[in-house]
Amino acid sequence: MIEILTSGVALGVHVPGLLLADRLREQGADAEVRVLERLLPERTLTTTAAMKWAFHRNFRFALTGQRVATDPSATVADGAVEELMDTWRAERIDRFVVFSGYWLPIVERYMSRYGAAGAAAPPVDVCHVDSVASPSFVKTGHPAPGVRHVWLADSAGGRIPYSIPVTREPALPWAERDRRLLVHGGGWGIGTYRERARELRAHGFALDIVAYEEADVSGDDPDIRSFMVDPGWHPWLDDGYPPFGRVVPGEPTRFTRGAGHHGSFDLTRAAVATVSKPGGGTLLDSLWSATPAVLLEPYGGHEERNTELWQELGFGITFARWAETGFDMAVIEKLHHTLREAAAHLPDYSRLLAEEAAS
Repeated sequence: MIEILTSGVALGVHVPGLLLADRLREQGADAEVRVLERLLPERTLTTTAAMKWAFHRNFRFALTGQRVATDPSATVADGAVEELMDTWRAERIDRFVVFSGYWLPIVERYMSRYGAAGAAAPPVDVCHVDSVASPSFVKTGHPAPGVRHVWLADSAGGRIPYSIPVTREPALPWAERDRRLLVHGGGWGIGTYRERARELRAHGFALDIVAYEEADVSGDDPDIRSFMVDPGWHPWLDDGYPPFGRVVPGEPTRFTRGAGHHGSFDLTRAAVATVSKPGGGTLLDSLWSATPAVLLEPYGGHEERNTELWQELGFGITFARWAETGFDMAVIEKLHHTLREAAAHLPDYSRLLAEEAAS
C-alpha cells in the first residue's frame, strides 16, 4: 500500500495527491489518500474554514496569514495519532508520499517507533508540488535523513524532474481551442484575479471565471461564464475530487465530480490560457493541458519562484508583461507550442512508484 498524505488547506496540494492515487491504481498499484485535517479537532476545522473566506476577500490579509501560520498537526490529539499508527501498521504501508510538510512530525514519529521495534521502516518520499520548498515544509524543518525528495518543478535546476499526469489524453491543438481565458484564484480564490478579469473583459476577451462565492457571480455579460467548487465541500469530507459546476444566476447549480481528474481541468484544457496566481497545482494543469499560464501576483516567495521558472521554461508570462504586448495572442500561441513539446518528454512519477511497488 502506498500512503499518500495531503492537506485540505490547499487544493494545489490535495488534488495532485488524488491524481497520483488515480494514476497508480490505473497501473495496478494500491494507493490511499489521507487528508491531515481529518485528524484535527472540530474547532480547528471551523477556524480553517473561516480563514479561507477571509483570505479570499482580502489578499493582503492572506499574505500576512501565510507568514504567521502555525503547524496544525500540533493540535492533533495524541489518541488520534496512536489510532492512525495502528492503522498504518495493520495496512502494511510500503511507502509514504508526503505532499504537505505538516505530516512530517507524525510520519517521523511512526518511523521512529518502527525502527525501535527492529523492523524495516517503509521509505518516505517528499513530493514538492512547488519549485522550491513550500511554507508547510519550511515551517516543519528538514525531513529526517534518507527521505527521497521528488520535485514536480525545480527552480534551482530550471527543469521539470518529475510530473504527475493529470490525464493520459493528448493536449488539444491550438486550432481546436475555445477562444476564452480561464481566470481563477486557486483553491481558496485568492489573489487579484477578479480585478484582472475586469481588465481583460474590457479588452474584449471572453472569460471563464472560477468564482469562490455566489456574490462574485454576475449574469449580465453573455461572454462571461462562471463556475464554482461547491462552497459547502471541504477536502476532509470525502475522498473525491472537488464537486464543480457552472453557476447561472437564478438557476440551481449542479455540482459534479470529475472522473480521473478535477472538473476545472476540462476548462483549462479547452482554454487558450489561464490567468491566476502561480500555485503548484496551476503549473501542473498548465503542463498537462499545454495551456499557457498568465501569471498574477504570487502568494508568497515559493509562488514567486514558480513564476520565474515558468517564464524561464517558456511556459508562461506575467500579466504585466503580456499587457505590455497589447495582449498579443501570438505570444500565447508560442508558449502553447513550447508546452506541447515539453509534455511529450515528462518523467512520470506515478510510473516510477508503480514499478517500484511491483519489484
